Amino acid sequence: MNKPTEKGFGLEAKTLKKKGGELIAEFLVKEKIPYVFGICGHGNVGLLDPLYEVRDKVQLISPRHEQTAAHMADGYFRVKHKPVVTLTSTGPGSANLIMALAVAQTDSSALLAITANVPTSQFNRGPFQELNRHNQADFPNVIRPVVKRSFQPSRVDMLPLALRQAITTATSGRPGPVNLDVPFNLFQEEAEVALEPAWDGFDQRRSGASPEDLRKVADLLAASRKPVIFIGHGCTLSEAGKELTELVRKYGVPVISSPNGMGCLDMRDPLSLGFIGRNGAYPANQAGRHTDLVIAIGARFDDRSSSSWMPGYSWNFPAAKLVHVDVDHAEIGRNYAPDLGILADARTFLRQLLQECSTGKLEFEKFKPWHAEIAAWRKEWEAYIRPNFDIHASPIRPERIVADCRAVLPDDAIISLDSGIHHNWFMQFWEARRPQAMLNTWGYSGMGFGPSAILGAKLAAPDRPCVSICGDGGFTMVSHVLCTAVEYDIPAVWVVWNNFAWAAIRDLQYAYFGGREHGTAFYQGAGRKPYNPDFAAWARAAGVEGLTVTKSQDFKGALEHAVKLGKPCLIDVHVDANIRPPGTGAWALPPIPHMEPIFGKKHVR
Repeated sequence: MNKPTEKGFGLEAKTLKKKGGELIAEFLVKEKIPYVFGICGHGNVGLLDPLYEVRDKVQLISPRHEQTAAHMADGYFRVKHKPVVTLTSTGPGSANLIMALAVAQTDSSALLAITANVPTSQFNRGPFQELNRHNQADFPNVIRPVVKRSFQPSRVDMLPLALRQAITTATSGRPGPVNLDVPFNLFQEEAEVALEPAWDGFDQRRSGASPEDLRKVADLLAASRKPVIFIGHGCTLSEAGKELTELVRKYGVPVISSPNGMGCLDMRDPLSLGFIGRNGAYPANQAGRHTDLVIAIGARFDDRSSSSWMPGYSWNFPAAKLVHVDVDHAEIGRNYAPDLGILADARTFLRQLLQECSTGKLEFEKFKPWHAEIAAWRKEWEAYIRPNFDIHASPIRPERIVADCRAVLPDDAIISLDSGIHHNWFMQFWEARRPQAMLNTWGYSGMGFGPSAILGAKLAAPDRPCVSICGDGGFTMVSHVLCTAVEYDIPAVWVVWNNFAWAAIRDLQYAYFGGREHGTAFYQGAGRKPYNPDFAAWARAAGVEGLTVTKSQDFKGALEHAVKLGKPCLIDVHVDANIRPPGTGAWALPPIPHMEPIFGKKHVR
């Protein structure tokens, strides 16, 4: 009997002996994966040579830290919706991925993390960098909580199946990071084996709602007087913006968005209410408090988008009815018991709902009184916040940074945001015009994501401005991103929000612990003079153009210059740390009593 080949059982092609590293390189080409973000080590040196052979199709980019490699892959996927690969060596190199993989997993971002491990002939002997206390070559148990699945082939002939299953797992259903842990002898050992068929199938398997459930949703909308749609990252991942916009404009249902859903509906649309929760927009929290029907699509109801699940602060379940639509059954009913749970892809569901509503059950005019209520809340909110956007000061008011970014950046610009107080300001006031253009570390909130992910974003969208707005603390953690930008000519822009503190946590100390600050601000010496490095000089030392802005009148021009430059650029912006985002919902840190809303407290039900 003939051996199987890539063309089937026959004589038309011969299966050749191939090294495991050659199979992996061939797999990357076959799956049209354009980048490997990786750092060399003795464990993966056997794969570097096969990657050299395909360098015209797969570019190896080597950042200065493995965490940044995974953040870059995460950022690339969020913009392009195509997965790329990270490559790390055995031991600490792969361990450095953990935080970045946790960010990708909690925000449903797909990447394939190829980690090297000790050779199979040395399993359980305690060779250099083996973890073996509970199982031989046990790195998969380290990585398990932060990936969808970890595969560990132990022979070259196991690679084709493992590679196909790994990429399929990463990009099917709810996407996420997947690990392929390869004992490093496999890179150089050979087998007579062929790759399995290519997948390249992100978003190809789209589940839909049943006709009965669609009728129920349409009936609930028809009976509702004050409905809202709450969208999360699931809408963005499903690329459901077109259908969502059509539904909103045809039937007048307002939209509240999580940060990772922002832009699916143009946020300048009158029916886009913004983010909800403690640092959400006031109209969004008011709508959440007063709605009688919530249709949640690809959203999780985490603590920050639900005021820690306290009734009346952002949502009012079970007084309001809830339809929860998600591609992941584990999220349906996790935090709120739905009146109707639907396991479905966001875009497919919206297309089905548009068809169901076209029968005449629903009309835009029906919700005009609801629109009028929302317009009144928006007017009240605008009157409260608008004057602060026009104030010039030194140090700069946070609102000015948001306002000038809005004014300078085009509609197709991509921004990335790190964990920190700057993120709260942009959640509350940024107006995303398009999906996949606001990259947030939301679920795990890892510092270092924003400055690193913007490199992957720029590689995914080289013709669009890509700007990282990042805290001084978070940027300092990964300042080596400047080296990578110069080495590989990636013209990203960093706006360092320099307030000389871990200001978000310092503010919690001020609020909850009698105004005492300890360990949350940056000082120099016994005199406790506020301290940070000269970030602009740091950038120039790395070969990046560096600018320092201390007056609000200068920021807009500096950002315009950076965007037009066409080279990596950093702007060190001195921001007033003593101005805080207005709280319109709440956030609880049990057992500490939660903070009441600063604006709109009288409306909490």
